[in-house]
Amino acid sequence: MQLGFVSAILPEYSLEQVLSFASKAGFASVELMAWPPGKAERRYAGVSHLDPTDLSAGAIKATLELCKKYGVSISGVGYYPNALSPDLAEAKAGQEHIVRSIDLAAALGVNVMTTFVGRDYTKTIDDNWPRFLEVWRPIIDHADAKKVKVAIENCPMSFGKDEWPGGKNLAVSPAVWRRMFADIPSPNFGLNFDPSHFVLQHMDYVAPLAEFKDRIHHAHAKDVRIDHAKLNQLGVFAYPNSWHSPKLPGQGDVKWGAFLGALADAGYKGDLAIEVEDRAHEGSLEARQESLIISRRYLEQFVIGRRGGVESGS
Repeated sequence: MQLGFVSAILPEYSLEQVLSFASKAGFASVELMAWPPGKAERRYAGVSHLDPTDLSAGAIKATLELCKKYGVSISGVGYYPNALSPDLAEAKAGQEHIVRSIDLAAALGVNVMTTFVGRDYTKTIDDNWPRFLEVWRPIIDHADAKKVKVAIENCPMSFGKDEWPGGKNLAVSPAVWRRMFADIPSPNFGLNFDPSHFVLQHMDYVAPLAEFKDRIHHAHAKDVRIDHAKLNQLGVFAYPNSWHSPKLPGQGDVKWGAFLGALADAGYKGDLAIEVEDRAHEGSLEARQESLIISRRYLEQFVIGRRGGVESGS
C-alpha cells in the first residue's frame, strides 16, 4: 500500500500545485477530482484538478509530465455524482461525466475511476434496482472495453434532511454488494472502501475485507467520531449529522491497526487516499495542508508507503 490523499481538500490549487505539495509533503499518490466546471452545492464536490472533457494528446501528455516531474502518481480519477437521482437531467449529466472520467482514466493509464453508484433517495433499494441495472450495466461494459476499474465508495450519502430517508448511494453494505456483483459480475466493478462509513452505520468494517478482497480497487482513509451522548438523546433515526462528525485518521473511532492489517491480509496493494472532511482543520489552506501531513504521520505506523520529502505546507 502507498499513501496518498483526495485532492478535493485543496480546491484553490491547480493540478501542478497539488502535485507539488504532495511531493514536498511525502505522499506517493493523489486521487484527483474531475468534476465538471461550475459550483456544486455539496461540500467537497465540484473540485476539478483534471478535465475529462479534454482527452487531447497534448492534455494527456501535460498531465503525465507533471506527475513525472513531481514523482507522484494518480491513484484514481474521482467524480462522485448521483447518477440515479430522481432529477433525470442531473442523473443523465452524472452518467455522461462518469463515462468521460472512465475515458480519462484509460487515457492516463491510471485505469481506476472512483465514484458513487447513486440512488433515488425517495425509493427503497428494491425499487431502485431496475434503474440501477439499466444505468450501470452499460457503464461497466464501457469500463470493460477501456480496461478501467470502477471503484464505488461505500458512503451512504445520508446525513441530513436533503438526503432523507434513503440516502443518495446504493452501495452501502455487504448485502447490497453481493447483489450488485451478482447482477453485474465484471471484475472491473468494485469498491472504494472507506471504514468510516461502516462506523456511522454501526457495522463491522473488518469482516467484509476477506470476502470482497477481489473487489477492492481503491481505499479511503477517513475517520469518524460518534457523539454517544447526543446519540443517546436523539437515537439512530435522527439525521446522522446531529450525532457524528468526520475526523482525521486516528482522531475518531476507527481502529486503524485492525483495519489496515485485515486489508493487507486481503492482499490489497493499491493506494490508501487520505480524505479530509474534518471541520476542525478547515480554517485555512495551511490548516488543511497540515491536516494531510498529520494524517500521513499517523498512518505511517501501519503502512509503509512514504516518499522522501520535506514536511511543509508551503
